Amino acid sequence: MAIAAEAPPVENGTAPKRANSAAFKVVPETRELRDRVRAAAARFGASLDRSRPLTRPELQKMGEDLLRQMDLGEQYLGFAMVCVANEFWREQVQAIDFKRRLLLLPHCLKHAEGCPADYDEFGLDCRKCGACSVADFKTKAEDLGDKVLVSEGTPIVLKIIVSGHVDAIVGVACLNVLEKAIDKILLAGIPCVATPLLSSNCRNTSVDDDWVAEMIDLKTPPPATKTKTFVHLMRLAHQVCEDPELSRLAPRIRRGAGFQPASVGRQDACPTADPLAAHEHIAYEWLGEGGKRSRPFITLAAYDALQGAPGTLAADGCNPSDGVRRVALAIEAFHKASLVHDDIEDDDSFRYGRETLHRRYGVGTAINIGDYLIGLGYRLVARDRKELGGDCTADILNRMSEAHLKLAEGQGAELLWRDAADKSLTPLDALKIYALKTAPAFEAALYAGLRLGGPADPYEKMVAEFSKNLGVAFQVLNDLKDWDGDSDNKLLAGQDVLSARPTLLLALALEASAPADKDALLALLAPSSGEEVLGRVRRLFDRARVFDKAEKLVDKYRARAEAIADEVEPIALRELLYYLVDSVLDRQPPPEPEPKAPQLLQLTT
Repeated sequence: MAIAAEAPPVENGTAPKRANSAAFKVVPETRELRDRVRAAAARFGASLDRSRPLTRPELQKMGEDLLRQMDLGEQYLGFAMVCVANEFWREQVQAIDFKRRLLLLPHCLKHAEGCPADYDEFGLDCRKCGACSVADFKTKAEDLGDKVLVSEGTPIVLKIIVSGHVDAIVGVACLNVLEKAIDKILLAGIPCVATPLLSSNCRNTSVDDDWVAEMIDLKTPPPATKTKTFVHLMRLAHQVCEDPELSRLAPRIRRGAGFQPASVGRQDACPTADPLAAHEHIAYEWLGEGGKRSRPFITLAAYDALQGAPGTLAADGCNPSDGVRRVALAIEAFHKASLVHDDIEDDDSFRYGRETLHRRYGVGTAINIGDYLIGLGYRLVARDRKELGGDCTADILNRMSEAHLKLAEGQGAELLWRDAADKSLTPLDALKIYALKTAPAFEAALYAGLRLGGPADPYEKMVAEFSKNLGVAFQVLNDLKDWDGDSDNKLLAGQDVLSARPTLLLALALEASAPADKDALLALLAPSSGEEVLGRVRRLFDRARVFDKAEKLVDKYRARAEAIADEVEPIALRELLYYLVDSVLDRQPPPEPEPKAPQLLQLTT
């Protein structure tokens, strides 16, 4: 669960920073004490408002209040927060059919020494053994109909939820993993309960078996109050961007024509196929490939918010017209076009864990695919002008064209800097580029959803200011993540440095470094490769304290975005903006590699 401690708000306008929570991750040492905390949490949870998801600060305060009532120390805060969150979600998890639940178990529950179970294509095959609690839990859950995943971390869990195969999670993990992995799930409003492991040593650990069995086994009627969730809208955003819905909303013109999709490979692939069909297939494949679908989600969720947010309460409440769906798909088409062009200009190697489009098919083909997707996006918006209305269509197209111009300006400024002899760069210069490169996509997506819901005049200023602050914070955070690598995007760490891009981190270093360090940094500003270059740049960045400064800037722009959201009406739209801030500016460490595709097959059957 989200168990990180939150520092109280400060008065200088910056957002509260998450405190070091290591001291709060102690599991009560005795079973008697654990049972007392659970019982107190059950009483505490009886009066909770379950109409909306918990926030991290709210959950922390509840945990603190619970420990205070019990006269227990703050070292148990993480455990107390898990217990409170369990009581919040218990009825809703147990009201979901067993076949729609996912049991998530950790590898470390199995006996490390002498475990005879093998890993088959579906994960750990425990039925042939039965010598440890993993087998007991897995067999019990599967007999009830649950889907089971034995995995560490859970980077795949949100994707499984969004795919529509499960509606609730029953988890077993240490407090460290619960903090890092379940945070987003709670934020999105996904029903989830968890049992903490009794230690975090990742080897032959243990758990209160009867507690896990209780979480797996119980089933109750649906609760009277249902918590709002963005899961239905997240699923819809993925649905419109993937077949069969993708091809229904944007029918393929060249399908048939002797084309053989499986034979598409590199530039000279499909020698016997219709080249027009091959080109269309590559474009649609790229449009439907990977990504979080955050921009089409923004459009759909903003539209839903102005309808009273029915999509946050039930899947069948989220059923917008094809015209609305096509606008959301157009937003994704524009985004995918910008990515393929950006990858070419930066000569990046990977996107979504695969080779970039220009590495697979050649630069010329990739450029043209990007151009094709731009045209497809505008056609998707314009084709439903009779349903949407001429004024609405024109307003959305106008905002999208403005976003394209700004994006091109920001990217153009970056490219000119990279080719210039003078490599001077101030933090203000970098922030201007960021505001042009990143914010317009959020702005177009948010504006389109609001305009689809009615006149957008009251939201004009808010959309621009909120998107600018969110976009800048996102880009700065992306710079920081670049030093860790990113399994969703560019797998290699330090790509910004190796490609000599004008980042805020570089600008902060040039501004704060001593003359000798500044000269050394400027000498490294050329496309290069190798750990040695990265190590030298990191040392220079560390001396200039650029990572700390960048973190503070993320907090600053986040606080500005939250302050803008504070004044927004209706409440449903305000709650969406808060969710966007929390989810877009997620600061969890990079996830571990996802399980191979065959393991997911178990969850889709």
